[in-house]
Amino acid sequence: MTSDTEQVVLLSDDGAPIGVADKHEVHTDDTPLHLAFSCHVFDGDGRILVTRRALTKRTWPGVWTNSFCGHPAPEEELTDAVARRARDELGLELAGLELALPDFRYLAIDASGIVENEICPVYIARAAGSVLANPAEVAEWRWAETAELQLAVSLTPWAFSPWLALQLPQL
Repeated sequence: MTSDTEQVVLLSDDGAPIGVADKHEVHTDDTPLHLAFSCHVFDGDGRILVTRRALTKRTWPGVWTNSFCGHPAPEEELTDAVARRARDELGLELAGLELALPDFRYLAIDASGIVENEICPVYIARAAGSVLANPAEVAEWRWAETAELQLAVSLTPWAFSPWLALQLPQL
């Protein structure tokens, strides 16, 4: 699926599905509430995978963020969507996928004025293989010590996605 044909699940304020819409048309300066997910991947040494969003991304281009995130397709189970997105974005298989923050929700506006308005369950997992990042999605990536990442986010929150800055202290 390309971002032009990807559909997102629209939600009511209480989180109930109320429809679907094209992802490209939803992410505007007046984004309706929709379903997403985030995932934080760890390696065998307990380091966390952080990625820098590709410069061609519509929202928060070039910003460092969590391992990956995305949107489930209509009727797609969240865990299936997480596994799909790990493969598509990072060429990565996951092990031990676990729901860490089931009720995470945020609204943020990037420098271009595009709004993210998501109910976004947060998962953690272990990497089961090597990262082979898709350059259309990821400009750079690295494994970071959790304490190092927490310090970097606290000192320079503007260099990181708002969802990472909000999720990290809760994990």
